[in-house]
Amino acid sequence: MAFSRELERIVHGVPTSDGAGVKLLRVLTQDLQRRLDPFLMLDYFHSDNPDDYLAGFPDHPHRGFETVTYMLAGRMRHRDNAGHEGLLGPGGVQWMTAGRGIVHSELPEQENGLMQGFQLWVNLPGKNKLAAPWYRDIPSDEIPVLTRAEGVTIKLIAGRLDEQAGAIERPDTEPLYLDVSLPAGSTFAHALPAHFNAFIYVYAGEVQIGELARQVSATQMGILTTSPQANQISLRAGDRPARLLLIAGQPLREPIVQWGPFVMNTQEEVMQAVADFRGGKF
Repeated sequence: MAFSRELERIVHGVPTSDGAGVKLLRVLTQDLQRRLDPFLMLDYFHSDNPDDYLAGFPDHPHRGFETVTYMLAGRMRHRDNAGHEGLLGPGGVQWMTAGRGIVHSELPEQENGLMQGFQLWVNLPGKNKLAAPWYRDIPSDEIPVLTRAEGVTIKLIAGRLDEQAGAIERPDTEPLYLDVSLPAGSTFAHALPAHFNAFIYVYAGEVQIGELARQVSATQMGILTTSPQANQISLRAGDRPARLLLIAGQPLREPIVQWGPFVMNTQEEVMQAVADFRGGKF
């Protein structure tokens, strides 16, 4: 039998700025990293004021995890010191493995208009934290879109939905990353491994979760319960269309030690990352 996960709690996120002053909402904060392992951070940016985003994210380092940038509106140019370059446009995704170390920039290629999207950080297991950096640009037209009953559409960024593979699949953490569009009053259900950590982020409308029908509204994260019996997620839109991210993954259950853009397993490894960056070894 299929039993839905329920809503454990709602997270509102923290307004902040990053890079050279880009304003954003930090939804998955550092205090949630253990609970939502393997996910380390989720930022949501949404503004049509150029002052909020124009300075972008100049050169900065990373080590020990992956960054996933999903653009809903706007254009961002990526460059890094491993020789990668790409233009992230509306509906596209940039998946970057920092591994042993990378220095990159993400700068807007627009002077006005809406800039909207997400950046997710996905942890790497200790065995891969010093792997070679890797990068892939995924244009919108390379991301599968599935249509279900009641007009529900699912953009399959990562993982699998039924028999369909997403635009990308990753080992160890096995992330599932869906962008789900629900017409008013429609429903969506999908199997989830009972041991995966999972959450939704609603960015338009509102949805009800599970049999208890607890509501999550726009700009709220809903952390989903975990139990051996709960093997799927069931959602229902309210009286308006809703859009949300559904993100789930296999926890690594390893120590998490973060210092800014470096995420390792021990304090010594973090200090080595700082020394290597300052010594020009990235």
